[in-house]
Amino acid sequence: MQKRLICILVFLTVFKTTFSQVDTSKGARIEKRKMLLSSSAMLLTTGSLLYLNQAWYADYATGNFHFFNDNAEWMQMDKLGHTFTTYQTSRLMMNAYDWAGFTKNKTMWIGGTMGFAYMTAIECMDGFSSGWGFSWGDMCANAFGSSLAISQQAFWREQRVLLKFSYNNSGFAQYNPTLLGENFSTQLLKDYNGQSYWLSINPSSFMPKETKFPKWLNVALGYNAIGMIGGFINNDVTDKNGNVLHFERQRNYYLSLDVDLSRIKTKSKVLKGIFSVFNLLKIPAPALELSGHSLKFRPIYY
Repeated sequence: MQKRLICILVFLTVFKTTFSQVDTSKGARIEKRKMLLSSSAMLLTTGSLLYLNQAWYADYATGNFHFFNDNAEWMQMDKLGHTFTTYQTSRLMMNAYDWAGFTKNKTMWIGGTMGFAYMTAIECMDGFSSGWGFSWGDMCANAFGSSLAISQQAFWREQRVLLKFSYNNSGFAQYNPTLLGENFSTQLLKDYNGQSYWLSINPSSFMPKETKFPKWLNVALGYNAIGMIGGFINNDVTDKNGNVLHFERQRNYYLSLDVDLSRIKTKSKVLKGIFSVFNLLKIPAPALELSGHSLKFRPIYY
């Protein structure tokens, strides 16, 4: 599933940066922007779904619609992936609808629910594929992602709490490269051991406007899980020397600092668009790590 989620984010990057470079002079017509948004969204959505169908579903037989309970898989890291992707899709689409000149309510409800609608389409494709199945756990995670984006827009007219992603090479992929990836590019997409998801909170947005606290500085709460050689359980593996290895599955929690790129002032519309897209990534920073009953300080964690 994670490979498909990353594909969606690539689609969003192209989508957002394309809009950022379109003429936005005072004389630009709102209707032209709305037409461009609608046609581009339809074209890119259809194209990405066709690509996903060919790239990941073509190798599996299709049949009757069925369900699959994967809530215990990967220590819920895949569910965080769903929440993150749906949140980012909703956030970026709300930005696009705002750029096109839609009203605040239409921007919030139409743009904000597009992420959920897109992920629902993918989940239904899963339901007909023998390789997967329709997961209510995935749908709940998708709903939470869109709700986080929409609720903040409704109450604050801005995103004060961001969902972010980071990756470290975990070293576990070598023990099951088929499932976890054979090189860096595939491990980035498939190895949940190396992925972390973050709630990046902007303190200045909760303070009086005259505060001197840096408006771009965030506090981040992170989660990841390691020691996962399989989705549900680990089978013992043998290293190159014939030694039998057993890995314990473990949850880790983090407290760190981060940067909200959208709050960095710039007059460049292109740069603003790039900041908006790359704001989905956690900035490397010192972190406290709670692992089991052990508290560690990491000078730099990403």
